[in-house]
Amino acid sequence: MANSKPQIFDYNEDSIKTLDWQEHIRLRPGMYIGKLGDGSSEDDGIYVLIKEVIDNCIDEHTMGHGKHVDIVLDKDGKATIRDYGRGIPLGKVVDVVSKINTGAKYDSKAFQKSVGLNGVGTKAVNALSSYFKVTAYREGKAKSAEFARGILIKESKEQPTNQENGTEVTFLPDEAVFKNYKHRPDFIENQLWNYCYLNAGLVINFNGKRFVSKNGLFDLLQRKANADELRYPIVHIKGEDVELAFSHNNDYGEDIYSFVNGQYTTQGGTHQQAFREAFVKTIRDFYKKDYETSDIRQSIVAAISVRVQEPVFESQTKTKLGSSNVFEGGPTIKNFMADFLAKELDNFLHKNPTLADALKKRIEQSERERKELQGIKKLANDRAKKAALNNKKLRDCNTHFNDTLPAKNREEYQLRMNSTTLFITEGDSASGSITKTRNVDHQAVFSLRGKPLNCFGLTKKVVYENEEFNLLQHALNIEDGLDDLRYNRIILATDADVDGMHIRLLMMTFFLQFFPDLVKRGHLYILETPLFRVRNKQQTFYCYDETEKQEAMRKLGKNPEITRFKGLGEISPGEFGAFIGDDIKLQPVLLEQGDHIQQLLDYYMGKNTQQRQEFIIGNLRVEVDLIEEVSVN
Repeated sequence: MANSKPQIFDYNEDSIKTLDWQEHIRLRPGMYIGKLGDGSSEDDGIYVLIKEVIDNCIDEHTMGHGKHVDIVLDKDGKATIRDYGRGIPLGKVVDVVSKINTGAKYDSKAFQKSVGLNGVGTKAVNALSSYFKVTAYREGKAKSAEFARGILIKESKEQPTNQENGTEVTFLPDEAVFKNYKHRPDFIENQLWNYCYLNAGLVINFNGKRFVSKNGLFDLLQRKANADELRYPIVHIKGEDVELAFSHNNDYGEDIYSFVNGQYTTQGGTHQQAFREAFVKTIRDFYKKDYETSDIRQSIVAAISVRVQEPVFESQTKTKLGSSNVFEGGPTIKNFMADFLAKELDNFLHKNPTLADALKKRIEQSERERKELQGIKKLANDRAKKAALNNKKLRDCNTHFNDTLPAKNREEYQLRMNSTTLFITEGDSASGSITKTRNVDHQAVFSLRGKPLNCFGLTKKVVYENEEFNLLQHALNIEDGLDDLRYNRIILATDADVDGMHIRLLMMTFFLQFFPDLVKRGHLYILETPLFRVRNKQQTFYCYDETEKQEAMRKLGKNPEITRFKGLGEISPGEFGAFIGDDIKLQPVLLEQGDHIQQLLDYYMGKNTQQRQEFIIGNLRVEVDLIEEVSVN
């Protein structure tokens, strides 16, 4: 007799489902806003939500409507963003924020060179917010609509108003999607500065702070670079649909900030590569000398912005430009950039011979340094290749940040690439716990032998002479820059004791000294693991500081069991898995505005013993465990 029960793998009409637009966004949020995160990374979803709304304000400004934007972010995470553009047409207020493929940006006459072309941005914000309200002010009338998780709950009728034209959006990220999130104002401020640099004269007010730029990308480089390290004054060139600013400093590597239609393309793309190639060719032609590419671009700090029609990005989060045309049927980005630099940069260098001479000296210094390293690099790389065949220090993962995107499922694979992580651990006990519980698809582990060398004040020669540093450099694949970086997040996972803090400091010194771009571009983090486990037979709490411990003790009542974790190896693999999964707590390593890398390293790692001693004494924190029983009220 045939089994009439449906089989688990039956494929029939019931298998085919159609999701509402908001259901699809909530089911696959990463396809629309990238990784969710908790706010510890600059590209976490809560910042993308803010960006998607501001993008619409900027597009209005670019079209000549609205000279300022007001933003308020409260302590609960609710954001209100108000522009003073034309305002959404009142009859379309609901549709524009709740119907996929509805918007004005499909009409290239209305929005010639817009960022948001896919009609998705504010819909994603709506769907991923527990509360969302949009109000349009237009020609003396106003209309608003309120939503919960993308579902319309209230729609007002048109009403008279004395408010200026424009649009106001208020939203609260849904905690069911963004768990335990916390906004970092410095990340938002960096985002706002970029908007201002790319739109000179635009005023953004954020929680009472005013952001405005008069000189565009010139101001950006002044803020990002250390003025006393620049080898010559910043070169600033503008043309139709393109703006460029650059100089050279004393850092290793390349530091290039690239933008398309006002969007910060953190992963570069065709426009950034076109600039790098065109810059090399122009320099060679100007000096009539076939300099090595690496010598020309070594230590460059630059910002490049282009405006194009119909840009094609490699994902909805728009972090990498994929299209190669500037205008439909027009020149490619490569040809456009080559022509622009061949004319404008060549003219600039001819008109400024002193600056041109300083640039030449910096290139030739890089050439000398490269030749000094040639011999030892070959020996070290040969040794590293042999070690890589049986590299006991590296437990690799399956997906890498520099993988080629497949033809299908590109969005999902991009999310996996963005999640790629390398944990740098001290010793075998810590690496053992992580290795046993990590996700082998995208989490790798590199184990240090002990305390690494203090490399402050040393030249890059030490990276090749020190076997551990050389193997780490090869594991990250950063010898020739960040283009082929294998992991998006490099996480220092050390014990919460004096030795662990020292190792953390030594590794930060290594990256800041030789690979500062990793830090500047937000790839370096510190893993936060719980200091205490407080439990009874019914409940267990993991606490990250003394305050959390005391709160857990109050909740559990009398005589809870308290464990103090001093080393990562003390945490069982079963427990450790919860601390490096979706709810991982990371502290980003950030350079504050005005920080000077060499001065920082000199202060913390140099020989200024008395100054540092006074700093330590003045900033000591002593946390004493409370041994008395906490009464439960």
